[in-house]
Amino acid sequence: MKCNACGRDLKEIEVSLTKKLIDRAAKEYLCITCLAGFFGVSEQLLLMKAREYFNAGCVLFRADMFPQADMEGEEN
Repeated sequence: MKCNACGRDLKEIEVSLTKKLIDRAAKEYLCITCLAGFFGVSEQLLLMKAREYFNAGCVLFRADMFPQADMEGEEN
């Protein structure tokens, strides 16, 4: 899949963020850079929100979407 705005190849977490933040039934997706621009926030904030959604049990996000170093010290 490609970003609908810039054409970059997408990662699963970007698809999940688009679904969570824009439309669960979305068929077109944005990369993290374009999502950040759309909402006027940093990419880091979006990644932190993705982590929060995962920790809250949102089924759109899985542990393997996050870097292993990011997972250290967390109990799942």
